[in-house]
Amino acid sequence: MSKPSPRSRCALALVVAAIELAWPLAAQAQDAATAGATTALAPIIVTAQHRAESAQVVPISITSVSGKTIEDSGFQSVTDLQYVVPGVQYDPTNGAAFQIRGVGSTSFDFSNEKSVSVVVDDVVMDAQRANGLIGLVDVDRVDVLMGPQGTLFGKNSTSGVISVTTANPQLGQFGVDAGVSWGERNDHLVNATANVPLGSQSALRVSAFDQGQDGPGTYTVLKRKLGSVAEYGYRAKLLFKPSNRFEAVLANDFEHHWDSSIRTAVGGASAVVTAAEIANGVTPGPRNADDADTSFGYIRSEEWGTSLHLRARIGADTLTSITAYRGSDYVNSTPADLVPGNVSAFIPFNVGVLNTSKYSEELRWASPTGRFLEYVAGLFYNKLDATQSQLQWATLGAPLVSSTGVPDTKFYALTGAIGQPGNASLFDARNTTTAAYGQLKFNFTKDASLALGLRETHDSNYQSLSYITIPSQGYTGNANDTFTATSAAPLYPNGTAKGSNFSYRISPQYKLGPDAMVYASYSTGYKPSGIAFVSNKYDPYLAETVKAWEIGEKAELLDHELRLNFDIYSSQFTDFQATTLTTIPGALTQQLVIGNAGGLVSRGAEGTAAWRASGALTLNANLTYTDAHFTNYAYNATTNYTNTRLTNAPRWSGFVGADYSTALSDKLALKASVQYSFRSKLWTVVGQPAYSQVGGYGLVNGRITLSPTDGNFEYGVYARNLFNRYFSTGWQNYGALGLLHYTSPDAYRTLGLFAKYTY
Repeated sequence: MSKPSPRSRCALALVVAAIELAWPLAAQAQDAATAGATTALAPIIVTAQHRAESAQVVPISITSVSGKTIEDSGFQSVTDLQYVVPGVQYDPTNGAAFQIRGVGSTSFDFSNEKSVSVVVDDVVMDAQRANGLIGLVDVDRVDVLMGPQGTLFGKNSTSGVISVTTANPQLGQFGVDAGVSWGERNDHLVNATANVPLGSQSALRVSAFDQGQDGPGTYTVLKRKLGSVAEYGYRAKLLFKPSNRFEAVLANDFEHHWDSSIRTAVGGASAVVTAAEIANGVTPGPRNADDADTSFGYIRSEEWGTSLHLRARIGADTLTSITAYRGSDYVNSTPADLVPGNVSAFIPFNVGVLNTSKYSEELRWASPTGRFLEYVAGLFYNKLDATQSQLQWATLGAPLVSSTGVPDTKFYALTGAIGQPGNASLFDARNTTTAAYGQLKFNFTKDASLALGLRETHDSNYQSLSYITIPSQGYTGNANDTFTATSAAPLYPNGTAKGSNFSYRISPQYKLGPDAMVYASYSTGYKPSGIAFVSNKYDPYLAETVKAWEIGEKAELLDHELRLNFDIYSSQFTDFQATTLTTIPGALTQQLVIGNAGGLVSRGAEGTAAWRASGALTLNANLTYTDAHFTNYAYNATTNYTNTRLTNAPRWSGFVGADYSTALSDKLALKASVQYSFRSKLWTVVGQPAYSQVGGYGLVNGRITLSPTDGNFEYGVYARNLFNRYFSTGWQNYGALGLLHYTSPDAYRTLGLFAKYTY
């Protein structure tokens, strides 16, 4: 038998330590319960209907994750919600976006809207290549709303909404919360939050963070880490509340992200490339995380924004105004050669620079709850501008330097156009949305009610493609480079897609008792049409619509010790906006094309359970089954994806968690948390399960905390992916370079220590 690795021994020691600490505490848990410790579950308060109310009375499938749960999970990024909320997936490739219930379109097209809206403090984060939130510091909660959401939110969404609520300033309270953690591969998180009262009517809250981890892979020639992540940022909120009838919150934030998570070789490249990889210390394969390229690849993005929330009580009603400005910069430098450039090159220069700016305004009028008629009405305006320059200069196999040392100065300009000056593409886009939405709720009796929602939306999506000349010397080192374009200029260099839509929602609900209810809903949703340029070809696509129904129940039993929620759903999409890797006539490489799949269905069931087993122990579970597949997708005469499953859409996904706390003595308390998240197999390329399949896997995270009762400190150990379960996050067939894949730091075990101070 082989000797356990140091990491395995460390992981085993952590598990044993947890068991040894917890074992003698089981009897104490009963003593605590007998002494009068409460065993009722804490209520989950959400604002899904723009009112603070229990999630148990809202007729929508909601998964709410508290900031404490996020902290205990050890995850640090908003994209990690996919491991905490079953039914949520994140595709890091092809433009990067979330999916809910298996559905979500990822695209490099700038007029394509997101199927899943990320909303942070009521502001829609719709910039391309951005999620609007990087760190999860000082987050109050995250609410994931499943299914079409347009009649209560400013931005329409066909798959769902991820609503993030960050902590607001508190009047009259001074507080400091700071933490630090450090683990394997320089995994680190440093964060601090301060709440400062400014007189009796104002308060300031500021939080900041710095986090990251060294990558598991290596650039073997450059001697640099591959797959590293580095992030930092801050958020500041200023509250002014002169009375209980008016408040204003001015917020500002900035986030920076950098990573070197580029694709690495699995196999299938030419003999020359494969031999050069092996000679430079890279062994292609399904777990390879190394690269022998002599050009360093990275992604850098920055996001920032300012918002003003005004809330006024007018009679018994509430008027809310949300004004926001946001901007982002995104730089993608991802060469694709795999080996030193003097041996072979493919696309050695691949750089995109994207700048976005957006302005939005939302006005919302809401009545109080508890009346026969409750209502919410809103107006929404959103304008997003995006400009991207993109250069792709290729040799398609020829080395950058000849055997005699002469540099290659002739390149294919994949981003140029035949007959047009310029070696790079320039995209300009403007997406504008104007909408009115609202909901009426009729409380016919204390048990029976009916909600009717509606939305009228007008969209205008403009995009143009032109060509510019970017001096090449700064990239190639040569001043006399020449470029040959590979495709003709588009017949139409610009276009506008306009559309209108009326969406609605009907949702009856009935209380079976004070702590149980059943509900049903039928809703429609819409995503606007767009303009796409594929290999310089003008290729607009149609609007996407969905009709969805859901039936569910929500109940609390045993004096609120046990919570059981369950629902079944079905969503029928028409003209679903899908992205497909295909061959374009005249193009030298395969292209990612966005177009319309005639039909798509997503159906399944979701169940959640929470049990306060004792005053010391709480158990949580969440299980989702999803069947998401194309019902009509004949892409062309030779390619038909009908009845194939969607990408990044596992049939099964789930989450199980346990939280345990007890007093070890009159001076020391212990808290232990463990989570297990899993998903069944999936694939990442439309219609290509043979080479893009990701096998099912599960991740175990844990955290043990010791808290002295006479101080403000706590400290402990944490583990992410405790049993070192490896997985890939995406696959790509890249022509002559063969099969490539993406890896993530989450696919490797991380053990570490942390400390926290609260005042």
